[in-house]
Amino acid sequence: MAVPKRRVSKARRDKRRSSVWKISAPTLVKCSQCGEYRRAHRVCSACGFYNGKQVINKDI
Repeated sequence: MAVPKRRVSKARRDKRRSSVWKISAPTLVKCSQCGEYRRAHRVCSACGFYNGKQVINKDI
């Protein structure tokens, strides 16, 4: 049975684990109606349009 020859230091252990917990920023796309940046597949918070149709009434 394989046994570690020596103990892994906390620094080495943490360096190995560090890349797992990185989160990336959400990708933003331009709204086709108003040109504001929004998250993909979501209603635009500025104008209320989604997929070329007005879903929420917003007073501009």
